[in-house]
Amino acid sequence: MSWSWTLYKYLATQFLLGVAIVHGAFLMLAFSIDVVDIINRTAGRNITSGVIVGMALLQLPDLGQELLPFSVLLGGVFAFARLSRNQELVATRAAGMSAWDFLLPPLSVAVLLGIFQVMVFTPVSAQMLAQFAALEAKYIRGEESQLAVSINGLWLRQGDETHQSVIHALRVAHQGVELEDVDVFRYAAHDHFLGRIGARSASLEAQAWLLRDANVSGLDGVVSHFARYELPTSMTPTQIQESFASPNTLSFWELPGFIRAAQNAGFAATRHELYFCTLLALPVLFAAMVFMAASFSVRLQRGGGVARMILVSALSGFAIYFFSDLTRALGQSGILPVLIAATAPALAAILIGMTLVFHQEDG
Repeated sequence: MSWSWTLYKYLATQFLLGVAIVHGAFLMLAFSIDVVDIINRTAGRNITSGVIVGMALLQLPDLGQELLPFSVLLGGVFAFARLSRNQELVATRAAGMSAWDFLLPPLSVAVLLGIFQVMVFTPVSAQMLAQFAALEAKYIRGEESQLAVSINGLWLRQGDETHQSVIHALRVAHQGVELEDVDVFRYAAHDHFLGRIGARSASLEAQAWLLRDANVSGLDGVVSHFARYELPTSMTPTQIQESFASPNTLSFWELPGFIRAAQNAGFAATRHELYFCTLLALPVLFAAMVFMAASFSVRLQRGGGVARMILVSALSGFAIYFFSDLTRALGQSGILPVLIAATAPALAAILIGMTLVFHQEDG
């Protein structure tokens, strides 16, 4: 049977409204918690309230991105429950509309919402999160070290307010602790240039970079050669890895190029590959949330129990979240292939959701 476009648009609007209401409530709660957390982390640092609120606002899009699957699930439950309570769902089903018919508009909205988040929203979220990370490093951790990977190799900045060193290496080994074809540009305060060091290789030792076959020059232009030259540093291998750009600070469009550049520079980009594949699977995950929300609403329509419905839907959302964390950990450790680790939660959720709908509709 062919149903009118008006009915489909109404169902899609009701679903989108439910998701918007739930997501708005989540964002308000997340923002409040984040402001309190930043206040606690910056206690005693004389940071203005404007900076704190600004940092929380910069991090909010990334938190919203993490919460959106829960919003789709609980927003769908809210929308379907309201349709059921108003007897609208009963009327449409009495007219011969099956569960698959009235799920088509919400499914379309969910998939489009997932595509929009991946292709349009992640660039905005990534840019704002990168700004938050810079402010966090400055105001909370007090770190000046930064690392960037490009197609031309590795760029690393280290130091403090009085001395800075900008290190460039064409190739990297052992996750950043071994560098090859190294150039070091040394600066004093206010970016006053002090000199340059060129070395065949460098390795990170305790409190120093050990440069081999190094040519050291100063402002006078005189070059001195050293078989071994130590450049002081406070960096550790862990800090180098932590300085490596977080996947969340890169947009969907930047990730493929970044992954290639990181691999060419000698870094393992497993986290970024996993994040990229997870973004690709996001529309499928949103569709799965719709199926699960519908299965709970149909049960409500027939048997009642609002509190039980909310509890079961919330527990289901957390179960998917923890399963995602598990597969992500297995993927990062190399136990599972990246593609399987990234797509398994979405595929498992949509199979479970469709099974529940089949059981409610035909079982």
